[in-house]
Amino acid sequence: MDSDAFISLANIRLPTSSRLLPSSWCPDKDLFLLVSRSAGRDKLSLWKMQGAKKWEVTFDSDQPGAKEVVDVAWSPDGTSIAVAHHPPAITLHTIEDGRQQILLPIDLPQASASKMPRLKGIWWTQSPRRQTRSTMPDLFKRRNVITGSAHSILRGQPLLDPLHDELQALSSSELFAFQGSSTRTAAKNSQPDVISSWPSLTPDLLAASLKQAKSGKQVSRPGEEFDESNEANTGSSLVASDHAGNSHCFLDGRYSLGSLSLGESCFATSLHQDSERTLLLFMTFSSDGTVTSLDPCLVRLPFLQMRYLRDLAKVSSSTKELTWYAMRVVKEMRAAWFGSDTQSGARELGPKWLRAFEARQRDQFGELEPNPMVDLTYLLVTGRTSDPLSDYLGSGEQMSERGILKWDQTVSEALVKLRDYSEKRLIPACQRIHLLLEETLGWSQLPEYAFCALKTDDIRTSLTLARSIIICASWLGATARRELIRFRDFLNWVRYEIARANSTTDVHALPPPRHDPLEVNDYLMSGLVVSSIDRWFMGPVPHFSEDDLRIPNTRDLETSIQVARETLENPRSFSWPPNVKMQDLSRLDRNLDALMQELATHCQKIFSEASKTALRSAVVVPPPLTIPEHAVEKPAPIEAPAFIREQTILSSQEHSFLQYLAIQTPHASEGSHLCLLRMTRQYGVSESRDETAVAILQCLRQVGDEAQPLHILDAEFFDEQDMIVVYRLDDPGPTFIATVDYANVNYRSLGSETVRDIKSREEAMNDVLQRMRNGELSPVPLPINQTRALSGCREGRVTLSVNGRVGRRVACVLDDAGLILEVLDMEGEVDEEEGDISQISETADATS
Repeated sequence: MDSDAFISLANIRLPTSSRLLPSSWCPDKDLFLLVSRSAGRDKLSLWKMQGAKKWEVTFDSDQPGAKEVVDVAWSPDGTSIAVAHHPPAITLHTIEDGRQQILLPIDLPQASASKMPRLKGIWWTQSPRRQTRSTMPDLFKRRNVITGSAHSILRGQPLLDPLHDELQALSSSELFAFQGSSTRTAAKNSQPDVISSWPSLTPDLLAASLKQAKSGKQVSRPGEEFDESNEANTGSSLVASDHAGNSHCFLDGRYSLGSLSLGESCFATSLHQDSERTLLLFMTFSSDGTVTSLDPCLVRLPFLQMRYLRDLAKVSSSTKELTWYAMRVVKEMRAAWFGSDTQSGARELGPKWLRAFEARQRDQFGELEPNPMVDLTYLLVTGRTSDPLSDYLGSGEQMSERGILKWDQTVSEALVKLRDYSEKRLIPACQRIHLLLEETLGWSQLPEYAFCALKTDDIRTSLTLARSIIICASWLGATARRELIRFRDFLNWVRYEIARANSTTDVHALPPPRHDPLEVNDYLMSGLVVSSIDRWFMGPVPHFSEDDLRIPNTRDLETSIQVARETLENPRSFSWPPNVKMQDLSRLDRNLDALMQELATHCQKIFSEASKTALRSAVVVPPPLTIPEHAVEKPAPIEAPAFIREQTILSSQEHSFLQYLAIQTPHASEGSHLCLLRMTRQYGVSESRDETAVAILQCLRQVGDEAQPLHILDAEFFDEQDMIVVYRLDDPGPTFIATVDYANVNYRSLGSETVRDIKSREEAMNDVLQRMRNGELSPVPLPINQTRALSGCREGRVTLSVNGRVGRRVACVLDDAGLILEVLDMEGEVDEEEGDISQISETADATS
């Protein structure tokens, strides 16, 4: 037995306490994750197999889920990482640089911090692909979009111009740091709660007829548009389990399906998904001692196999993107008019100019009650200036050509932005939202969507809000156009009066005035200090109807027909406009900001309730083991194993699975043993043909003719043939890593009656030990194939993480102090179908 059978790829000394998770290895790349803790917060870092760190992400202490990293899961396409935190939170990060993509919402009951449920594990399973070949080729490239649907109509619409993406902003340390050397802080979520909690799939801006905004660092390469998209995440399921018995499910790793309660004081130890959207969860109950069920809990999700849920998810995602786009448009319009933290608004320039004139009246001319508006009106009507106004027009920074030009440019740009944004961005976005909501309204009246809980009244209310926004935006565009004309007339008058006040020649030699006195007076009264545009960003939520905007009709149908006939007989008798009284619109509220918030809240409520359809219609088949029954049937305490490792292989043809269990028994007088269980189980059938076989391995290492006892620290199933174990002969002492051929061990079949009485894995271990003590089973020495001494692990427990699914047989070992990490190549041959893993890593390096 060679003590140096495996090649050591890296021996890394870590500066801080670190943790290695069982799922740290990337399934299809030579990359793994490490969790380290510093200054009371966790850091997540990505490392290459050879020991080079690619990036590191620090979670801020004031962020949700920033205290502790519980578990990680890799996306099926290998481009994203799902991180489970405590307090409960789930974040998605890119594999290129660790940037946080999204914070997934979790439905939790209202509880204190001490009683808050703790996430125990997270899994990301890929949906099995079904080959559906159609006799008719997709000549029109519909890409599974139904002709005549809302999305098919949106595909023919022009793309809306993108807005500035606040998430693309980089700090100075990130801009000037060397690649891979800086520690990135997880970006805070700048989206409001109504948007961040909105269930949606992977963002598809083209489906919502929005143009993709590219940052400066994104460079298009030749032929990029011909690349095939990786759809491995489509149909996948992301599931997180907490110790309160809740399973939080997400479709495609993003679309929240809600939470499913599977019982109190239990959590899922492992999770698998078959080809018919059935989840197999092996539950661990912790109320009356920790026991893990031998049979899985079946969660059937029939609605996920139908098209209705994905169509509804696509509509929800497009509505969310358009709503968030419209909210940002309104935000930029408000910032252009009122200003923001980073820019000054055009609204303040007029009152600021007037306050400067008022200060001159009071400070330099001693007026106790200055009234600048009286002097300006007097000048406009009579052409004569008062002494303060003449002095103000002849001097001052506000009256310089540069100051007037800046005033003109700022206000004009703001009014043009209000006009263009309302007519070219906000109105088309709300029209698209209205189109999507109309399709949702039709679905709410179909029996196929009864499980979706689509409420017709709520959808109609959202449609009314969308129409109100379109009306207010059109009204704002017309008002901004009118306000721009009045403002330019006012500035023409100001320029004319400044030129006249500073002229030393005959006033008759000055150019003629170009302003309209009535327009200037109108702007002085209702534009310079208090503008009518203010009401589009202030006030309560508007609740007007279309009838409040129409011209009142005082004629009935018979009178209108009579007037039409008289007009045809004598056209000269017809007069236009008709003698009707126009509506007084000044009383109507028109706050666009409040309307957008109200629309977003209503739409988010509609689609959040509909997203729980899959779990609302789920069929749960619990395992035979429950805590009360277990406590009654087994009053004696069950001896807890040191650890349990599982290898489950689902059958794609039948409702069955093959499962191996490696249970490490606690150390006793006769030594410790490794119990191997091989079980073939069927589920969802009336006649179950289960088979269970067992083998018990004594923890001994054969050295020549001498058998040395050993203590197994950790073990993981490597592939369908080998298992990796880490053991130590003495404690403290040298630590070894070895392979064990578990598939070819001599298993002994157990009786079906005996197995039927066993409900938990702990009971199975105790039953095997009892059979061994009774002489029914004979233990055999641990069949170690190859072994190698580890250099850094000499005392304490160790953590093992392996990856044998990509052809590169790799293992990571980390001691409990988190100081030395050793990466080993288990001499596996690279699978030709999977490709060269080193090339994949180089591609990931170039991307990051």
